[in-house]
Amino acid sequence: MKAEISIVWKKIQSMIDSFMIMLPNIVLALIVFAFFYFVGGQIKRVVRRLTRNHHQARNLGLVLGRLTQSAIVLVGLFVALSIVIPTFKAGDLIQLLGISGVAIGFAFRDILQNFLAGILILLTEPFRIDDQIVFKNFEGTVENIETRATTILTYDGRRIVIPNAELFTNSVTVNTAFDKRRTEYDVGIGYNDDIDRAKKLMLEALYSVNEVLKDPAPDVLVVELAESTVNIRVRWWIAPPRRIDDMRSRDKVICAIKKKLVENGIDLPYPTRQILFHDQTEETDGDRSQQREGWPAGKSTVPKPRSIGDSWGKQALGRSQQDGNGQS
Repeated sequence: MKAEISIVWKKIQSMIDSFMIMLPNIVLALIVFAFFYFVGGQIKRVVRRLTRNHHQARNLGLVLGRLTQSAIVLVGLFVALSIVIPTFKAGDLIQLLGISGVAIGFAFRDILQNFLAGILILLTEPFRIDDQIVFKNFEGTVENIETRATTILTYDGRRIVIPNAELFTNSVTVNTAFDKRRTEYDVGIGYNDDIDRAKKLMLEALYSVNEVLKDPAPDVLVVELAESTVNIRVRWWIAPPRRIDDMRSRDKVICAIKKKLVENGIDLPYPTRQILFHDQTEETDGDRSQQREGWPAGKSTVPKPRSIGDSWGKQALGRSQQDGNGQS
């Protein structure tokens, strides 16, 4: 028993001695790795700062900064391992990564897919940071484009995190892709109103709103003959094309059109319905003095309609009597 304890104690002492021998190398390796990590972060900030003022190169700066930081950190890891383990070679780690690459690929398939999609989004730039986009049921301003996911801030102050793979493989509407944006609204006027005059008044109202651009010019078009109204579509352009600008211009345009049309006697009708209460019974059906369908009662009664069987029977009886008289 004492011999076994002695052997274990010698092994422990040997491990402690080996650790103490390697401790300076471990400390030096940690310092070297921290240095490379710090340098990678600083280079990433420098790259982003250099491309911050260039709108077209902002996303490219993000990609280059992150890739540069990852490469520098990886080099630092190789150097640190070489200090701790002098016999270590970079080819050994690459070989190890190659062997386990397939397993890692299956285990982290979604993560790698989102990573590659994020890199492609940053390089192709279908949208950029501060753009306002619509994706499925989500709409808001792009806050950040990371290698795994993109975050957008909705107009009511909520944050939505969307995986990059979904953004890259589905349709995305970018409302701020261009400097100008067209918006529209349908206005219904009465059938007895003069359409040309109403269109002229609507154009005057549009030109009176400062948010409406004069070039491209606004226009009004008849789009539908509805049940109760003649629908005229009002279209105008705004700049910049952000959500708040669209809402403000829409508010002023609708108020101006409504005020202009009402002042000039143009009707703005609403749908009307007529409800008929039918309380006829079998005995009073056809009796106009008992009519309750919304029309005034007539002066004379309407004969009660006969059934098909009665009419057919009387016609058949009449024909048989004629045939009998003819034979006699």
